[in-house]
Amino acid sequence: MNQEDNKEIQPTHIEANGSINENAKKGEANAEQEVLTENQELYLEALEKYGEDGAIEPADEKRLKRKLDMRILPLLGICYFFYYIDKTTLSYAAIFGIRTDLDLSGGEYSWLSSIFYFGWLGWAIPSNLIMQHCPPAYYLAGNIFMWGALLMAQAGSHNFATLAALRVLSGAFEAIADPAFMLFTSMFYTRAEQPSRISAWYAFNGIGVAGGGLIGYGIGQIKASLAPWRYEFIIVGAFCAAWGICLFVFLPNSPTTFRGFSHDEKLMMIARLRKNQTGVEHRRINWTQIKEAFTDYKTYMFTFLGFIGNIPNGGLSNFSTLVIKGLGFNTLNTALLGIPQGVLVCIWIGLGAIINERLPKNSRTIVCAMFMIPTIAGALGFLLAPEKAYVGRLICFYLTGSYQSSFVLSLSLITSNTGGQSKKMIVSGMIWFGACIGNIAGPFFYKSNQAPSYHLGIGSILVCNCLELALFFAFRFAFIWENKKKERQRAQLGDVTEEALNRTAFADLTDKQNPNFTYVY
Repeated sequence: MNQEDNKEIQPTHIEANGSINENAKKGEANAEQEVLTENQELYLEALEKYGEDGAIEPADEKRLKRKLDMRILPLLGICYFFYYIDKTTLSYAAIFGIRTDLDLSGGEYSWLSSIFYFGWLGWAIPSNLIMQHCPPAYYLAGNIFMWGALLMAQAGSHNFATLAALRVLSGAFEAIADPAFMLFTSMFYTRAEQPSRISAWYAFNGIGVAGGGLIGYGIGQIKASLAPWRYEFIIVGAFCAAWGICLFVFLPNSPTTFRGFSHDEKLMMIARLRKNQTGVEHRRINWTQIKEAFTDYKTYMFTFLGFIGNIPNGGLSNFSTLVIKGLGFNTLNTALLGIPQGVLVCIWIGLGAIINERLPKNSRTIVCAMFMIPTIAGALGFLLAPEKAYVGRLICFYLTGSYQSSFVLSLSLITSNTGGQSKKMIVSGMIWFGACIGNIAGPFFYKSNQAPSYHLGIGSILVCNCLELALFFAFRFAFIWENKKKERQRAQLGDVTEEALNRTAFADLTDKQNPNFTYVY
């Protein structure tokens, strides 16, 4: 393949006023240099064979999607199961005596809940940039192995300082998980398919809630030399570390290196993503894209979404068992009552994905807003119900989990609406940067002197949910406005052919640089 062949798929970047976009030219030069080393022949072959709409037989594509689902979603889903259980071990340790054994004050327990996210906060952006340089599956697997090792180490803690230090390190190693899962989803699925696939692996969050209850109940039955909370850390940590090894062996680093797929299946896998116009497989950090990410107002909208969406999560992850126990249930029943809470989260997430698929195109933000209604109603009901209406308040508490469905679907707004590998890594990191701050703040709304009702904590859920509801409509109007700008740009360029789409499909261009990019909402 000669140099001219490489240039064929590189786009010409012309802004709506007819001038050349200098940032786009720089991005193009970097993309062209990298494209020589990143399986370029395979991408060119995919465009040559399947570079037109309808070129892939529907039956073949359906088989390919089924195979991808079987090979990718269980790996990510089970990982997310352990990921959530890992974060809630402290919550179950609380009802098994860790606060008494380590002589933790109410404030120290809240700090242990929050300090985990300080490690995440400090390492979120650097970790994303490191992953762009590394084979992503190997990097993710190594981090997950370290989650487990550090979780097991927490079983040996004898004071607040030791446990706090280990939780900071745990947070740093977990910082890459969500951005990595979003990267793998965008790497193998079209924008239309991404909401349901993100929902599929995120639903294991709910299974983790339920599984955490079962694991907690089982560990509570252990009568041995160690305190039950220490077994909680050891057993969950061992499973996490083992799953890290599984991911290292089975999770692919890219479509071009996916073992078990034929050459033609890899071509279809690549060609299916041409309409995404978000680029794939670029290991070189593009500083122009990073600058664009930090100057794009949508990045800060996503950051704010992460913040207000995770103040409730930060509190509920660490205080849900204490809220339920405060309704009059004993320790083991409290652990079991976490199961329906997790099942409902799975139902909310699955229902959101199904409704989104059944509705017309560009209904995501509407569905997100729709699933904020039950959580707002649940928080209001919990606050207003009589103190002794234990069953009613428990049901209202369960209803607050519907926000999970909205947040999951909102993640697909990032994977679908961000072009350019470096920009994608930064924007993905920034929503979780906001999520860290929210998770840090969340536990401090649960004042020990307000136990067991925790009115301020439940009130924080209500306020954040109302803000999140308004933000989804703000996203909708922002993406509609951006699309109108793109339409004017393409009208002046006058090139909307399949060939034009192919030229920009796999170039490392941002959503702003690429005239063929269309936002979904």
